[in-house]
Amino acid sequence: MEATQKVKKSVLVKQQKEEAKAQQGGPAVAKLNDCPTSPRKMRLVVDLIRGKEVFAALSILKFTNKEAAIRVEKLLLSAINNWEAKNEGKRAEENGLFVKEVSVAGGRQLKRLRPAPQGRGYRIRKRSNHVTLVVDTKNVNN
Repeated sequence: MEATQKVKKSVLVKQQKEEAKAQQGGPAVAKLNDCPTSPRKMRLVVDLIRGKEVFAALSILKFTNKEAAIRVEKLLLSAINNWEAKNEGKRAEENGLFVKEVSVAGGRQLKRLRPAPQGRGYRIRKRSNHVTLVVDTKNVNN
């Protein structure tokens, strides 16, 4: 008598979702967590590339004179590589990738005290942020 394994329904559903993702391709996501820049400064840079074609966005970031631009450029390159890994055999140059969605959320704050006159202490909040970047193709076949 053969021994058959009984698989839970939740495991089957999870496997089906993974198979569908592998076949479909679609958008690719890259995340940058706890970046030590204030969210306000990061949004100034991110707003420059939202909705742009990825290689135009890379050139904009390369010539933007802000520290946050370096970090966003690396994140965009990571998202492009994630898309190429997800869509095997396709190249980003040929498929018209664009920055579909970019969001900046506030991260953890480091709270410090700076000495102030008359024995007081002023609070310093060293802010950080989380950036999520999504790239996708223009011609989505659904």
